Amino acid sequence: MSKRKSVAPHVEQLRLQLKESLLLDLDDYRLAEQSSGEFNSTFIGIQLNSEFQPIYDSLAADLYGHEAILKPSLGGELISTSDFAFTYAEQTGKLVQFDRVSRTLHVLNFKQIYAENGLLFLKVHPKLLTSVNQHGKVFEFILHSNSIPTNRVVIEIQEALIEQDKQLAEAIDNYRDRGYRIAIDGFGSAKSHVDRLWKFAPDFVKLDADLINQAEHNDRIRKALPALVKVIKDLGAQPVINGINTQVQLNIAIESGAILFQGDFLGKPVAAKKLQHSNFFKEKGTVTQVHIAA
Repeated sequence: MSKRKSVAPHVEQLRLQLKESLLLDLDDYRLAEQSSGEFNSTFIGIQLNSEFQPIYDSLAADLYGHEAILKPSLGGELISTSDFAFTYAEQTGKLVQFDRVSRTLHVLNFKQIYAENGLLFLKVHPKLLTSVNQHGKVFEFILHSNSIPTNRVVIEIQEALIEQDKQLAEAIDNYRDRGYRIAIDGFGSAKSHVDRLWKFAPDFVKLDADLINQAEHNDRIRKALPALVKVIKDLGAQPVINGINTQVQLNIAIESGAILFQGDFLGKPVAAKKLQHSNFFKEKGTVTQVHIAA
């Protein structure tokens, strides 16, 4: 009979904690600590790793938070998008557990970045919002066990993929009652529902990444972007311009009146230990120093 490989006491404690909160056997998610101090997990045969992309506040000229991005691999080969992994998890009847394991992994690795500062932006799979009750309860236990308050976590919801307003409203209310902040993600796509901005009063509205790219090449969209940013602000939310990949796009984003920016030009998604924590500053309306991955 093979013996279980010995692990550090703190890792074993984490494993038991997750077993209790996620209702999974230890071998179901196979949490492991890497030499860097970061964690990965193997669930339904897919290895899961975390990467983080910075989000900047240009007004304060400082880092605002990070979005956690799942990097799944199969047989040692990186899967091009996480959509495949989530689809596979759904087909195996493990979507809820897969989503929770992924977010738990992000929390463990988020602690490698900052002990006290910055928000953690986390996507929640749309079908999870419509298939469970008491949204955020299980995850709240994970956060508190790792000394991260729920108000430092922003739940990103792709509202365009959820048809029922009632289900979406219940999910948002449940998360908000537990202290989480809410972001509508991918707003501005063809399937977005403008009326949901005032129905659900999100804390953040992350614009569809294609918008800033289109604005670089389409003067009409570029001129309309400030009006869209103003509408979002007037409704009490903070717009986040996502997908900034060039200096021109950054300039357009600054001109729009938004202050929260994200994109590969400012910092590509990388593992927590590869992030360099440096501020950036603005000069004549242009960001001249950014948080760059090592």
